[in-house]
Amino acid sequence: MEPLFKGKHFITLEDWKKEEIDKLLEVSKDLKHKFLNNVPTPYLTNKTAFLMFFEASTRTRNSMEAGIAHLGGHGTFLDTSTMQISHGESPKDTAVILSSYGHGIACRYCNWGIGNKYINEMAANSTVPIMNLQCDLYHPMQGLADLMTIQEVSKTTKKLKVSIIWAYAKSHKKPISVPLTQILLFPRYGMDVTLAYPKGYDLPKWAVDKAMLNAKENGGSLKITHDMEEAFKDADIVIPKNWGSWVTNQSTAVIDDLLESYKSWKCTEDMIALASPNVHYMHALPADRGNEVEDSVIDGKHSIVYQEAENRLHTAKAVMAMTMGDK
Repeated sequence: MEPLFKGKHFITLEDWKKEEIDKLLEVSKDLKHKFLNNVPTPYLTNKTAFLMFFEASTRTRNSMEAGIAHLGGHGTFLDTSTMQISHGESPKDTAVILSSYGHGIACRYCNWGIGNKYINEMAANSTVPIMNLQCDLYHPMQGLADLMTIQEVSKTTKKLKVSIIWAYAKSHKKPISVPLTQILLFPRYGMDVTLAYPKGYDLPKWAVDKAMLNAKENGGSLKITHDMEEAFKDADIVIPKNWGSWVTNQSTAVIDDLLESYKSWKCTEDMIALASPNVHYMHALPADRGNEVEDSVIDGKHSIVYQEAENRLHTAKAVMAMTMGDK
């Protein structure tokens, strides 16, 4: 496989041209087909990726570890609490050293105001590709898998009504990186995106402005509403997911009066009934069952969350193969 993007960092999909994203999707679908048919894909034989995690992970860690193994390489899991980072070692020194030991560095760091800056500082000092496994602003691996999944279940993405809807949850104060990535990416594929949230859960103005521009340039649209029912109405894809009030309130408290005042923002059977008859329910997982969504919805006929999660594996493999590989 030709590594067309050898050495290119994967920090935000905004840094990738649409044609480049299309190629990643093409490779992802090919890798998925080969995996399902037991066709070997030894595109990263003897390559090493370092997987740094400042936070917990299920899908991201395992899709990366399994993914590089499928490609013939090796993934080294690094719990940053056991690294010298915990004693103050700089992102520069960490990147310089790790890039001399292997062929790619991937990092998850979601602390508000810190994570994206840390990953970019590593990228400025690394000689191998840096892959963002989720930061405070972006989750490009999730965005790519979401787009792949939408393409699999839709005849076209043009004029598809996709509603990204805030939902109540109390498991932890979640990053804004998933919805922010989605509003920037989906309009580039001609989707009509509705972003719905109660007041106080805004996304950054610069991101909304850029998403509007992406929509204008690619035949999509972005609409913002504070009416949950309006977002569900006639939607082809619904993505009800919690995110924290980081833009308006930087407190790390999980539960506060603002959150508790919006318990009604929940994906229920009644909400799904407002959408298109063939609506698809998506969620990056883990879902806060009983709060964000009713079990009957996430386990029901409209749900494609497991297909979406499965695609995390193949998109991760595509990113690694295309950025870390040799001719």
